[in-house]
Amino acid sequence: MSAFHLLDKRRSGILLHPTSLPGPHDHGDIGHQAYRFIEFLQSSGINVWQMLPLGPTHEDRSPYQCLSVHAGDPLLISMDWLKDRGWLTPRDMNKHPVDDEIRTRSLDIACKRFLKLKDDSYEQYRHFTRQQSSWLDDYALFVAIRTNLKQTGWMDWPADLRDREPDALGKARKKLKKDIERIKFEQFVFFRQWHELKQYANERGIFLFGDMPIFVAHDSAEVWAHRELFTIDEHGQAITVAGVPPDYFSEQGQRWGNPLYHWDTMQQDGFSWWINRMQTQLDLFDVVRIDHFRGFEACWEIPADAETAIHGQWVRTPGYALLEKLYASFNPLPIIAEDLGTITDEVDALRTAFNIPGMKILQFAFSGNPSNPYLPHNHVEDCVVYTGTHDNDTTLSWFNALTPELQHLVKDYLGNSSEAMPWPIIRAAMASVARLCVFPMQDILALDKGHRMNVPGTQEGNWSWRFTWQQVPDDLASRLKYLTHLYGR
Repeated sequence: MSAFHLLDKRRSGILLHPTSLPGPHDHGDIGHQAYRFIEFLQSSGINVWQMLPLGPTHEDRSPYQCLSVHAGDPLLISMDWLKDRGWLTPRDMNKHPVDDEIRTRSLDIACKRFLKLKDDSYEQYRHFTRQQSSWLDDYALFVAIRTNLKQTGWMDWPADLRDREPDALGKARKKLKKDIERIKFEQFVFFRQWHELKQYANERGIFLFGDMPIFVAHDSAEVWAHRELFTIDEHGQAITVAGVPPDYFSEQGQRWGNPLYHWDTMQQDGFSWWINRMQTQLDLFDVVRIDHFRGFEACWEIPADAETAIHGQWVRTPGYALLEKLYASFNPLPIIAEDLGTITDEVDALRTAFNIPGMKILQFAFSGNPSNPYLPHNHVEDCVVYTGTHDNDTTLSWFNALTPELQHLVKDYLGNSSEAMPWPIIRAAMASVARLCVFPMQDILALDKGHRMNVPGTQEGNWSWRFTWQQVPDDLASRLKYLTHLYGR
């Protein structure tokens, strides 16, 4: 049995990234609608809110390729929260409607007013910047320079800035002082808003379930500031990059482009970089999913000049040593392993050695093989069962795309229920012995084709899905509450 309290009893959860929350702007935030969603979870008997990584994204908005492993995404900041504290005025809000570009201007106005007012929060701000300086100083300088250079990746900056020459960094800090201050203010506001939201959720019995990508974006503050930890050459270019070989999602595999780690260097100082990274995640969440957990046993190493992931190789990593250090540093260590894709006996052995729960996806269950580990009758208690993930199509769309033969198999396995899809599969997840079952919000809303969050291996059209409260049936909360009681969750 898992050592941490989230899996001490049967629970259920909903997967929804905050950007998918309703609202008048082009993405959700962690303001009033996030609180309303927590209230919806509470009224539904659901006690886990799972989401994707919260870091600041690049222009494609992928939360799995962030500008920092520590920072929060300033696009998630609630402008209403700033207005409630007097750091933005209604006039500011009317003058600057909130889209991505003008949001930065609004934050700049709020920062200037905050620094001028120096109210009771000012000392908290100074404490935050000192406490988080180990990553915040580099991050703020990185973003300020990157913005000043029109979002150019650091590997293409002038050589003195790219290579962090002290004189060049000193001049940049002086020139970009106001921008750096605003960026630090954004992070202070993000973390303060987030911790208020987390407290609100926890007080109502809702756990927050986060996600930590195993790899780091090449164009990120951490790779720029700690080049020695990554497979980067003297010009900042990647030597090898991460991905996965051909699998269910892609015939050519996936070439993610993240530089790989110099594991030996990390191990020499006791994996301090990983410990610090995990500390940030555990400050944000009650439990954290390790995306691509199999990378702790071996990584798919692709030459950086290769166009696809086909010509890669598995390279062993010191996962046992890393996990031993993490478990020694955090007791308990509330993590879930994303153990999908090409999973070997060695990966399973690593996960089970530390009693880390894995994942079961019902959309992967119906292959016609009764030994398929994703079928509910093969589940174990110490796992998390999903109808689908953010990388899957909605369950209704998935089912409708199956051949008639496979549809018959699914219906037959589920007892030929008279309920409309996807509810028989939702019930199967609820009934599973798995201690935690999680449903994408799209499945709870029974949405069909066109509501997918991400198509792996593609660059366009992802990460923008949102729901509206008008899509939520009046009886949905009571229906979910009945099912959570019926199945002991």
